[in-house]
Amino acid sequence: MKEVNIQELKDGMRLATDVTTKNGQCILSKGTVLDKQTISRLSFYSIPSVMIQEDMKVAPKAYSQTIKQSPKFKSFQMDHTLVLSALRQSFEGYVNNGTPMELDDLLSQVQVLFDSCKTSLELFNMLHNMHSSDDSIYAHSLNVTLICRQIGKWMRVDDDELRLMTLCGLLHDIGKLKIPAEILDKPGKYTDEEFDTVKMHTQYSYDLLAPLPIDEHIKYAALSHHERYDGSGYPSGASRDAIDDYAMLVAIADVYDAMTTKRAHRAPLCAFQVIENFEKEGLQKYKPKYILPFLEHMARTYQNHRIMLNDGRSANVVMINPHSLSRPIIQMDDSSCIDLSTTPDLFIQKVV
Repeated sequence: MKEVNIQELKDGMRLATDVTTKNGQCILSKGTVLDKQTISRLSFYSIPSVMIQEDMKVAPKAYSQTIKQSPKFKSFQMDHTLVLSALRQSFEGYVNNGTPMELDDLLSQVQVLFDSCKTSLELFNMLHNMHSSDDSIYAHSLNVTLICRQIGKWMRVDDDELRLMTLCGLLHDIGKLKIPAEILDKPGKYTDEEFDTVKMHTQYSYDLLAPLPIDEHIKYAALSHHERYDGSGYPSGASRDAIDDYAMLVAIADVYDAMTTKRAHRAPLCAFQVIENFEKEGLQKYKPKYILPFLEHMARTYQNHRIMLNDGRSANVVMINPHSLSRPIIQMDDSSCIDLSTTPDLFIQKVV
């Protein structure tokens, strides 16, 4: 090992020893892989230098960087872009010129893209890393489509229902094409009047889909995917059985994609942070038929995965807590285990 001054630390270096303050508080544990956040933490505590593992001075690339440089991601990104192009052409042709949408063709392209991912982990790895390249109406619609389809797969529905779930996701936001771009793409917070305008997209979506010879669930999913099980949603404040089942499905996929997308006022949330948000209020706002299997499968997708805590330490997820899915049991680099359900001050900040 080698002592390195704080000013000379770089992303990817791995700590050879625990780092403690003058008062004996351990702020980073042995084996932690440094990044900008952990280096800033060391600076905050005025740590002058740390011991770095010489034989592993630079750790493997960050998880996201590794994914983005993989042949699999590059192939998925290319195919994703091609489907987006077809989706844009189809939506704009129908909304602007009344050109019929080739839904069977779109559905086929979506299915090929979905099937290119062999596991749910691979799918969500792809989606989480696509956000930086495109976050348009079309990218969001496609991502929600793929998430709806994954939920259907988790629920083991038959092919007809899987097709219906996929189309509900695909068409749910078509009405956003009727919202002025300067409002829809506004980086800051909407005014009350602007938000009232944005909320009209659900009615616009329904109106656009109403004449089409498609399943009624698709139309009502578009109209009601912002309704909530407890009556707190829009456009009508409907609750429970008054909301179409498939609207509740799309709502979950819609919120998940929005939360894991970077916003002007916040970084994208990791899967465990989204699960925690759903656990805090989602069990009241979303239909149990969909939210419970979604949260359980999402958490189990990251079983045995490496994560970083909010205090900068890294660990491995070793066991999912069935009653607190966002707070699993984790194993630290010193082999000690922490049950996050019993440590409210700690939470998973990102997957690494």
